[in-house]
Amino acid sequence: MSVLYKANMVRGAEWARFFAERAPQLPFRLWPDIGNPSDVRYLVAWVPPDDIATTFPNLELVFSVGAGVDQFDATKVPLHIPLVRMLEPGIAETMVEYVTMAVLGLHRDLLHFIAQQKEQVWREIRITPAKRRRVGVMGLGQLGQAVLERLKTFGFPLSGWNRSAREIEGVSCYAGADTLPEFLAQADILVCLLPLTEETRGILNADLFARLPRGAGLVNAGRGPHLVEADFLAALDSGALSGAVLDVADPEPLPAGHPFWSHPRILLTPHNASMTSPDTAVDFVLDVIARHGRGEELPGLVDRRRGY
Repeated sequence: MSVLYKANMVRGAEWARFFAERAPQLPFRLWPDIGNPSDVRYLVAWVPPDDIATTFPNLELVFSVGAGVDQFDATKVPLHIPLVRMLEPGIAETMVEYVTMAVLGLHRDLLHFIAQQKEQVWREIRITPAKRRRVGVMGLGQLGQAVLERLKTFGFPLSGWNRSAREIEGVSCYAGADTLPEFLAQADILVCLLPLTEETRGILNADLFARLPRGAGLVNAGRGPHLVEADFLAALDSGALSGAVLDVADPEPLPAGHPFWSHPRILLTPHNASMTSPDTAVDFVLDVIARHGRGEELPGLVDRRRGY
């Protein structure tokens, strides 16, 4: 019985060290050194290998090393094998840092000041108090709730939108497609933390931008395919959007010459808003394995019908 890791190999060495310390009885292997395929019971991967069912006939659990599973071809994971997304605290902590940075940067006109510096222009921009800058978060799962909790400390009026109903103290919560226009109308800065599903693909489009207050800011730390590029660039050029912070793109990495690289009102980061910490991720995986062995409910279990 063994655990097979197939993701970032540098961090994989850290995973191996923590497994050796905390579960020495459980062999841990780094791809492509799979050992005997029949011994592999648990697979931890960013993108799983092909032919999972036939290659690993005794597989019991599949873990995503990230908070999402849209990079998986779920049809390759047999339905009887639970698919678990990562719920370790390091992902939430780093995402909170990133979104806070992005929201404050847009709130305090950082992109304008960067552009002014390049032009050697010294011009003040009047400050808008946080209590008058409304922030809306799309996606109220673990990450969205953690982000909103931190943003409360700055005094922003906060709202959140989700597929299903949520109640969060100090946050005006909206649920379902029918409430989306009302939610968008009060988001001076919009943060997208949605999972990528067929329903959310392309959700950041011209219709959505038109429903935001004119000059709104955008933070996309969800997935690149949430964003319709042509609509987004048109919204920036027309002033419908004043600026954006993007951690994701489609494709990744962006090709040379892509307009996002040089646009003065876009801050682009290389999909590292959040990152799994091997230390706490190993604890999460070991906890799920133990729960599975006891027949208990599994945290992070993916609903195949919903896609997350």
